[in-house]
Amino acid sequence: MAPTALLSVSDKRGVVPLAEALHRLHGYQLLSSGGTAKVLEEAGLPVTRVADHTGAPEILGGRVKTLHPRIHGGILARRGDSAHEADLREQKIDPIDVVVVNLYPFRETVATPDVSWDTAIENIDIGGPTMVRSAAKNHAHVAVLTSPEQYDRFLEALSGSAGGVDANVRRQLALEAFAHTAAYDVAISRWMQSRPELQPDVEAAAPAEALPWLEALPLRQTLRYGENPHQKAAWFSSPMGWGGAKQLQGKELSTNNLLDLEAALATVREFGYGSSGLHPAEQAAAVVVKHTNPCGVAVGDGVAIALTRALDGDRISAFGGIVAMNSVVDGLAAKELTSLFLECVVAPGYSPEAREILAAKGNLRLIELAPEAIDAAPKDHVRSILGGVLVQDLDDQPIDPSAWTVASQRQPTASEHADLRFAWQLVRHVRSNAILVARDGQSLGVGAGQMNRVGSARLALEAAGEQAVGAVLASDGFFPFDDTVRLAASHGIKAVIHPGGSLRDADSIKACDELGLAMVLTGRRHFLH
Repeated sequence: MAPTALLSVSDKRGVVPLAEALHRLHGYQLLSSGGTAKVLEEAGLPVTRVADHTGAPEILGGRVKTLHPRIHGGILARRGDSAHEADLREQKIDPIDVVVVNLYPFRETVATPDVSWDTAIENIDIGGPTMVRSAAKNHAHVAVLTSPEQYDRFLEALSGSAGGVDANVRRQLALEAFAHTAAYDVAISRWMQSRPELQPDVEAAAPAEALPWLEALPLRQTLRYGENPHQKAAWFSSPMGWGGAKQLQGKELSTNNLLDLEAALATVREFGYGSSGLHPAEQAAAVVVKHTNPCGVAVGDGVAIALTRALDGDRISAFGGIVAMNSVVDGLAAKELTSLFLECVVAPGYSPEAREILAAKGNLRLIELAPEAIDAAPKDHVRSILGGVLVQDLDDQPIDPSAWTVASQRQPTASEHADLRFAWQLVRHVRSNAILVARDGQSLGVGAGQMNRVGSARLALEAAGEQAVGAVLASDGFFPFDDTVRLAASHGIKAVIHPGGSLRDADSIKACDELGLAMVLTGRRHFLH
């Protein structure tokens, strides 16, 4: 009896060459349904329709077609088991040896922000996951394929073995199949949980209870290596967020690239991003990141001006850095990007002129990330620890100056208040202890990751140099002593902003009054580890 392959796929990439190889090179009978059967028939391949195979028509608008004993009996039967083989003979069921199934595009469907409940529900596959799980369970006898990326590997294994596909190959395919259906179910659960139709009128669930999607994210890419060449690494992602990014040119992304891109994107989004964020009151913004810390941030009347100002914030640190911009990159900005060595650039889009200019930098990784992909992504911050993960809300709540208080005798001027807001938007994206010096919509100095706040302040003020005169200083945490205030004043800083809440706040306030500085307390800290 000739072996049988069942093919029923939503993603039809490569299915015709696969079916041709199975039938013409390896003698498989082809069993298929719906759109897949039509594609194979149009390619001139002999196909038995599932309805003809089962003797039962598709019903309920196609909701029920493969849920039948002649399908699942053929998949689940153990070869060599006398009872199973007797059942097959009695029911006139032929074994199915290869199952090629991928599922309705649920994740792609719900990635559309305005998708309706009914449309999403209709794109939940039932028969597909059932066949995949059946074949994966019976991998001792059945090979299951769930992705076009597996087809060449499977055909190579099939061609290299006279007795069928090796058991180890079938085991690996089964593992990938269970991961495929697990990720699918998690995507459905996560989407339903996010919908207002299911929002309970009770206190919100804890992050750990609210994130079943963490249990299974599909593999997007095996990376060249991790943070260092001796570390293996892989990127798992849904189609949302960075999973929806398009790499337009350049070398393959690395682990460090992705971490820096995330830091740069989080910072530039403070100023709106693309069509979903910018409005007339907001300016173009650019961020330069090095080792996950912003080293230059600026706004300007146009993306090229913002980029130049951001790079001018610290051109030495910018070398080999990552750049994020919140609006379409034009030709002027592209020319600025070619003025020094950079690893990656991310933006909502690039003009044709910019693409032509940047093409000369063949190794530069250009990433296009649509605002819609960001909007659709889960708003959770996830980090791993040994044997587990930590989950918290993103620290991306809007800045609310109305909640601030002025602690000093001197009120900040209007320009100082604008600078304080700008600095406070940025300092939460700098690793603790974090200090940031800024003026006129431009970062001038950044102190990051030091073990004491004075050390961070010294780094930021020394980087700012003479530009610190008349600038403002922001701190992600409170001042436990007055030493940071006095150091800032000695460099010409005119106003400071920090959360407040230290038992010795009065010492820092007194120093501000003595030295003529304005001090604003936000009541909210922004530690970043």
